[in-house]
Amino acid sequence: MSNNNVSLSFDGDRAYVALDRPDKHNGLTIEMLRELAKVAGVIGKRADIRVVILSGNGPSFFSGLDVAKAMSNPLDVALAFLPLPWKGTNVFQEACWAWRRLPQPVIAVVHGRCYGGGLQLALAADFRFVTPDSEFSVMEAKHGLIPDMTGAATLSRLIGVDKALLLTMTADPVDATYAEKIGLVTEVDADPRAAAEKLADRIAARPAHAVASAKKLFDRTWQASVRRTLAVERATQFPLIVRQAMGRGTNSAK
Repeated sequence: MSNNNVSLSFDGDRAYVALDRPDKHNGLTIEMLRELAKVAGVIGKRADIRVVILSGNGPSFFSGLDVAKAMSNPLDVALAFLPLPWKGTNVFQEACWAWRRLPQPVIAVVHGRCYGGGLQLALAADFRFVTPDSEFSVMEAKHGLIPDMTGAATLSRLIGVDKALLLTMTADPVDATYAEKIGLVTEVDADPRAAAEKLADRIAARPAHAVASAKKLFDRTWQASVRRTLAVERATQFPLIVRQAMGRGTNSAK
């Protein structure tokens, strides 16, 4: 399945999503943004899918928004900024946040440039495995802008407010070694795809409901007070304990 330069394929309990505009370093168009959210929705309905692996074809993972292409239709860009009904996101934000909404863990496999919106998409994944020559930049400040594809919700969560501000205000590119040091990426590996597959195997060996609940737990509590966090923790854990007591704690996708 491939539409608007975003491809989706399935293999066993894995879903593979690839940005497929290699001649433009996967520079995003408005159509690709909408397609990313649509593809995430398709995966979310598949109870048999345990892990999602997100990557980019060609020389880079994702070089950011293709501004020239997007601005060829200013009205479409303006409409894309409007919040989507019932979502709390606009088209730009939903292209990233749709992956956080998935019950399945998402692993981004990154190589080459990971700039702007591309970095924000990678940050919306649960894990990031990257090549040693990968390069990262919160580059919006170069254009007088701020990260607006959920980067404000993910950057400080991963690396702290000071480092998030440093990367955002300077727009300086950083290498994979530094990115790993500050916690921007999960792991640097010469073969990030193989590393991602190994992690997927380990995750898929655990009960699907526990994995989904763990993702939901941390997403709901990372900015909450301790009291709120503990309350959500209890509410999340209780049905899992009941499930175990009823003998349903098997490694199934149901």
